[in-house]
Amino acid sequence: MKIHSFNVQPHLPENIKFLEELANDMWFTWNWQAILLFVQVDDELWTASKRNPKWFLGSVPQKRFEELSKDKNFVEQLNKVKESYYNYKNNPHTWYNDHKHENGKLLTAYFSMEYGIGEGLPIYSGGLGMLAGDHMKSASDLGMPIIGVGLFYKQGYVQQVLNREGWQNEEYPDNDWAHMPVERVLDKNGKDVVVDIPLGGETVKACIWRVPVGRTSLYLLDTNLQENTPAQRAITEKLYGGDRENRIRQEIVLGIGGVRALTAMGIKPTVYHINEGHSAFLLFQRIIDIMQEKNLTFAQAREIVWGSSVFTTHTPVIAGNEHFDPQLVRKYMQYYVDQMHISWEQFLELGKEKPTSATYCLTVVALRLSAYSNGVAKLHGAVSREMWHNLWPELPVSEVPVTSITNGIHSSSWISHEHNELFRKYLFDNDQFGEFDPSDEKLWKKFDTIPNKELWKVHNERKNKLITLVQERLKRQLKRQGFDVMTVKKASNVLQPDVLTIGFARRFATYKRATLLFKDLNRLDKIVNNPARPVQFVFAGKAHPADTAGKEYIKLIVGLTQNDPRFKGKIVFVEDYNMNTARYMVQGVDVWLNNPIRPMEASGTSGMKAALNGALALSVLDGWWDEVGPCEFGWSIGGPENYKSDAERDAVEAESLYSLIEQEIAPAYYAKDEAGMSKTWINLMKESIKHIAPFFNTNRMVKEYYERFYVAANNYGQILSEDGKAAEVAAWRQKIAENWYRVSVTDTTAAPEKAISMGEQVKFTARVTLGGLSPEDVQVELYLGKRGTRGDMVKENAVAMKCVGQKDNAYNYEVTIAPFNSGRQDYALRILPANNAIPNVLTPLFIRWEE
Repeated sequence: MKIHSFNVQPHLPENIKFLEELANDMWFTWNWQAILLFVQVDDELWTASKRNPKWFLGSVPQKRFEELSKDKNFVEQLNKVKESYYNYKNNPHTWYNDHKHENGKLLTAYFSMEYGIGEGLPIYSGGLGMLAGDHMKSASDLGMPIIGVGLFYKQGYVQQVLNREGWQNEEYPDNDWAHMPVERVLDKNGKDVVVDIPLGGETVKACIWRVPVGRTSLYLLDTNLQENTPAQRAITEKLYGGDRENRIRQEIVLGIGGVRALTAMGIKPTVYHINEGHSAFLLFQRIIDIMQEKNLTFAQAREIVWGSSVFTTHTPVIAGNEHFDPQLVRKYMQYYVDQMHISWEQFLELGKEKPTSATYCLTVVALRLSAYSNGVAKLHGAVSREMWHNLWPELPVSEVPVTSITNGIHSSSWISHEHNELFRKYLFDNDQFGEFDPSDEKLWKKFDTIPNKELWKVHNERKNKLITLVQERLKRQLKRQGFDVMTVKKASNVLQPDVLTIGFARRFATYKRATLLFKDLNRLDKIVNNPARPVQFVFAGKAHPADTAGKEYIKLIVGLTQNDPRFKGKIVFVEDYNMNTARYMVQGVDVWLNNPIRPMEASGTSGMKAALNGALALSVLDGWWDEVGPCEFGWSIGGPENYKSDAERDAVEAESLYSLIEQEIAPAYYAKDEAGMSKTWINLMKESIKHIAPFFNTNRMVKEYYERFYVAANNYGQILSEDGKAAEVAAWRQKIAENWYRVSVTDTTAAPEKAISMGEQVKFTARVTLGGLSPEDVQVELYLGKRGTRGDMVKENAVAMKCVGQKDNAYNYEVTIAPFNSGRQDYALRILPANNAIPNVLTPLFIRWEE
């Protein structure tokens, strides 16, 4: 049977037709007044639609639209939202327009495997997607010229379905593009823009979908086209779906196909931002395009690509990075290697951590071909420098060129509308529709002016909404699982609004230790059922479909919540964790629990979301919390110390967790006055929000990317794109490589005749041989610090030495400084290349220490 399809659009009366425009722009997802319009149309249907406005509008009866068009209050509210939307889109005074200072016209293309922008566009899995979505939203709010590139998945990520025993099963409902806030990209003749992507001896075709995100756009590639074979169509079927072969096919479509898609649309980014290693293949397509466009060699084109590429790594363990078998890589990348006119061995070298490495790693490719690389928290930056030290073995670990920019959250997306209205009332001049920048610290200095009573009232409103959500979700789950009527009815009584509520919602990877709380059930029983100070817990989270250990964690927790009478109704597990559940949880709990194995949480952002809504943190010193705790407005589990074994670590930190709840958290929460409020607790909430909200947001984060990376990458990309400049730099780099074995430095500093006093000037001298290089090609440094335990140096400062003359085929260098500290001082001498046309002399690395 041959089935044909067509799409029917709702017919909206003219005075409410703006609803269609609103439904097609993800701007609505972070504007409560816009969301409220859809809720007023039909509250139950809006929930049933999973907050997908296009599907929603297509399901509303025509009669209801006619009624709304005659409802003066609704039309008035719609017109206010419409005015706010157009003011937002047309406002010339964005942060970027008022602060831009790069050369030429900046445009950053941000590539990510997933984006969490709204529930109605389910192309996300977890934290990486949430971060990418929030990055795009803040780019819109700031007016930053950033566009997103990703994949359009037919089925998106897994939906979690628990059986009666608590075992996670998975469902993959299809995404219906006709009822999603996306539109096909068309050419000037009204035809689909389609790109060809050579893939393992075949050509795969991909169309492009555009998702409007306020002032910016997200572009998604889709291989589910009739022109493709079934195997090719399946490439973009599931997020992270299939075997290793399908994964590499997905990542080539994202990276190489993404660059080709931008070219086909006439979009010319000046900076490319690689969010995790999945899209690193884009670097090779860029090299090929520049080689062909400018008639350059691989080495020359590589300079331009390297100088204008930014890479963000999110994974603090080697195994978590994207590794492929070299033969599988060759099957799909030999075509592109041939176009770059390099040998397979040269290509392979770019992805190997060490010459003996058995796999090809995309993180290594991105680190080698991007001048700007960062982790996503200060601790993660330090872990990454240690982890990737093999790429720069002659550098001290502290100088490995991977810095950090700490993640944040898009505040408007994660704050409850009740908190938002309260904050605006006292902090932002009660402007319900105007924009505000959460990274503006002075806005938060007035936070103490918010009356305790009002803050506590809002907090309890959100807590009650969370409890209602949990009860309704649990009843639906129990009905589906076939439980009896009495069991389903009892779900209406789980959780109590006047009880201290602690939330835990994560991806159920084993390192996040969802079961740490359950290490001593008798101790937990005393905490949960303390007659004076009871505690209740809400858990949620999905395990990866292939993660059996993570599924066992879920089964264990669900089993305890269902079968152990000590915990029934007091510890609950919420099925199918998604953006909506996350929003209710971070907005409704009293305390947010986070207890991963340190330092395996790269950043984590859920705790930031909870903190913005007044929840207090109870966390291991990992990720972003390592930059906050220990502090006086939250609690840190354990410390930064190392343990002899995993068992010792878990025992110590479980004890710390129990003790904090019993001795500090519960007493502070239940120190309530006659009005039912704990002044101690509310003061902690205020201090937490004041300290966390201004910094841990994506407005601050995107500004930091702009100031530290995007401006420099844009400017160096322009410099290196000038006629002859890339060839000049490539020739200089070749000259460095050919002569480096002849470079050396020898200390000729005279030994001091007496002890040196603080403030006294000391002259350091060196003799330097440069072979065929000149002093202009290098920088000679006096490297000051303390001798480390591994024979290296812990850097305090590196001071440039000045060439003062030449004698007998060598150069004399010197510098005079006053010591920075008293006590023993250590120093070393080193030589690095020097070239003002490149952003980073450490990639690729040439360095010579005194021997």
